[in-house]
Amino acid sequence: MFRDESAAQEEGEEFFREEELYTTNTLPSFRDTDEVITLQDLRNALRAVLGTKGVKEDATNKLADYLMNFFGFEDYIIDNVLDSEDRDVFYTLEEEGLLRTESEEIYLLKGKMWRIHYWILKKREILSLARDKAVVTPAKDDGYATCYKAVDDEVWASRSFTHEKDGPV
Repeated sequence: MFRDESAAQEEGEEFFREEELYTTNTLPSFRDTDEVITLQDLRNALRAVLGTKGVKEDATNKLADYLMNFFGFEDYIIDNVLDSEDRDVFYTLEEEGLLRTESEEIYLLKGKMWRIHYWILKKREILSLARDKAVVTPAKDDGYATCYKAVDDEVWASRSFTHEKDGPV
């Protein structure tokens, strides 16, 4: 196709000069820390955030596995890999402060703009939650609370009575 190597090199250099004119070199900043998020870190962080809202440990463990299947060893994923149900989960985790979104705009050679949306782990927040609040201890029940919880609702209902004049007590 080319008669000599210099013509091929010149055409290649021309292509890269045109490419530089139409693309932006502003990549999203994915890393907020170089530390690695382990599965256990993610489990602890989810437990710290969602455990206070009544989500059980089994559910947070499954959610951590679910997230790690998306992210693996990366700090970010492209939004295109998510379906609508996955995206709903990610939006919820964004509201909880564990994920964030970022977009990148690239101009193609034809002059069109292409947007790429990313989901990014907030690694500092996850590690902070995992280390600071890793052990969420349930409130201790004193002996009386345990005793009263053991009493059936029927027993409580049979013990309540109403006065004819005063109404329920």
